[in-house]
This record gives sequence, structure tokens and C-alpha cells, in this order.
Amino acid sequence: RKALGEDHPHTASTYNNMAVVFDSQGDHVKALEYYEKALVIRRKALGEDHPDTATTYNNMAGVFKSQGDYANALEYYE
Repeated sequence: RKALGEDHPHTASTYNNMAVVFDSQGDHVKALEYYEKALVIRRKALGEDHPDTATTYNNMAGVFKSQGDYANALEYYE
């Protein structure tokens, strides 16, 4: 964060990777928190239609699905 800044796409990638670890540990709340941080940066820096932004939506949907929150999962998969 210090070297590239809070709004840099690489910072978003780090947040995304951290979220993957939290999700693997079963900490879905923390995973969604870090995916959300990544999503905000990616939407701002890369745009809504960028593949990395889509990947974050997909990852978040997977967390919702694993929690049994199918309505939110479908919303994020769309």
C-alpha cells in the first residue's frame, strides 16, 4: 500500500489474495470485507467491465454461496 498507494490495482490484487486466505480459513466475514476493498479499487481503477473486476464479483458470489446466501450469490454472479 505504501509503495503503490491505496487505489492501485496491485493493492486490489493483494486484498483479493488476502480474502482468498480468509475464505479458505472459513472466515467469510473477513473474506467479504477484503473482497469489497478489492472491488472498490478495481471498479475505480479498472472499470466495471474489466476481467479483474468480474473475478472479484465471482469470488464474492462464491463466499455468499458457501454461506447459503443464494440470493446475494446470484446477484454477484450476474
